Amino acid sequence: MRSLAMHLCRLIAFLTAIAVPIEGSFAQGNVIAGKSLFAVCAGCHGLQGEGNEDVPAPKLAGQEDWYLSRQMRYFLDGVRGSDSNDIHGARMATMAGALRDERAIADVTAFIGTLPDTLPRVTLAGDPANGQSLYAICGACHGAGGEGNAGLSSPRLIRMDDWYIAAQLRAYLDGTRGTHPDDSYGRQMAPIVGVLTSQQAIADVVAYINSLN
Repeated sequence: MRSLAMHLCRLIAFLTAIAVPIEGSFAQGNVIAGKSLFAVCAGCHGLQGEGNEDVPAPKLAGQEDWYLSRQMRYFLDGVRGSDSNDIHGARMATMAGALRDERAIADVTAFIGTLPDTLPRVTLAGDPANGQSLYAICGACHGAGGEGNAGLSSPRLIRMDDWYIAAQLRAYLDGTRGTHPDDSYGRQMAPIVGVLTSQQAIADVVAYINSLN
């Protein structure tokens, strides 16, 4: 399984290097402007970007700016949130409309980068020992410690909401996410998630990710 994961990630890295430009024209966003824009986000994601499962809106604080930027573009462009079964994604796509352009995206991600990266509470129970074995294919791209890998366009997993990670794994499995023709990263992710053949497997791999915190 580990050799398959490494093969897939080498292929992803190669395709990314030859086909995808560096993201974020405005790498240095304006924190003050971003704070104003974040007011819309805070209604669901919390004043400190801590997330809110009841809404549900994931934690943003601590996630990498390049990944947040890409997801905001996806929502704006209909790459995410357009599936008829993605109710929460559709709501997010509407809210993302407050970000008018690349400058606005850079500004709001710059402000998110100033928010405290607090450890979210554990909400899921699973077997981390079994999850460690399952995580081998994830770790090839997301890092052995779940720290993420910008070179492979793989976001950070540690210190993120476990309920949200589980929800996204299920979304990849049922096709709610990762099937849009313009979601090249999602289409790469979907078959890899196929190794998680049950809800228990998802709970176990998320439990292992929690243990990395």
